[in-house]
This record gives sequence, C-alpha cells and structure tokens, in this order.
Amino acid sequence: MLKKNLKSAISALFGALLVVVLTGCGASGPDAPTRNIRQVTDGVEAISGGIKAVNVLLVTQGDGSAVLVGTLVNSGEDSDSITGITANGIVGEVSVTPLETDSPVIFAGDSANSSARFQGINAKPSDHVKLEISFASAAPIKVSAIVRAKAEEFANVGN
Repeated sequence: MLKKNLKSAISALFGALLVVVLTGCGASGPDAPTRNIRQVTDGVEAISGGIKAVNVLLVTQGDGSAVLVGTLVNSGEDSDSITGITANGIVGEVSVTPLETDSPVIFAGDSANSSARFQGINAKPSDHVKLEISFASAAPIKVSAIVRAKAEEFANVGN
C-alpha cells in the first residue's frame, strides 16, 4: 500500500512539474519574452540614446505623397532637436517642435504638434519604407516603417 501511495505521489509531483515547465511558467519571471512585447501596433518602435520613437508608420495620400505618423519622446537629461527625416532617401517636408525632456513630439492625429510629408514617395499600402530620423545630438533612428492606406483609423491623416 505504501509503495502504491509513493508511486501516486511521485506521479502527481512529476505531472505538476511538467505542467509548469510546458506552460512557460519557469524561472523567466519579469523578463519573460511574453512580458516584453515591443510592437503593440502596426508602427515600429526604436530607441536612440534617450529618444524613443513609438508607433512609427507612413500613411499614403492621394497625390503619391505619404505622411508620418508616430510619437517621439525624449527621456534624456538634455533637450534635442530633429535635423531631418528621410523616407527611402526622400527628404521630408518637416515641421517639428523641439524635443524637450519628457514632452512628446506627435506626428499626425488629433493631438499632433509636428508634421512630416514625403512628396513623390509613391509607396503602396503594406510596403516597408526605410525611414531615418536625424537629431542634433542623438544618433539617428533608422527603422523599416510600414505604409498604411488612408482608410479606417488613418482616414483623417494628412490633407
């Protein structure tokens, strides 16, 4: 009887251990890959020094141009400024506010305080465009930004 109970206890313990290991609840803790998801939208994210780019993408316009959508946040100690933005080598028509510490620079949308348009880029929805944002102090941010159509949640972007 004791041997049967011991066998059952060992089987139950092995089963519980197997469940923990197979579900990924091992020793990963707060650094588990599933807890550190970076891209939660269509746009891409990148960091250069203390400057973080969030949800960066382009929205096509009817005239063959594209408009930048995204947010830049400077969490560094010093302010910085954008010196230029290019998409597939095309220099953007940029109107930006300074990158003050903890003050977001928002491209497009209801709370936008900056804008960037790329004339003649002729990108199609679902294309990926090489986007480079240059700064006075920080190293450039280089991303492969997806292009979205001027529809659905992006219907009012641009104009």
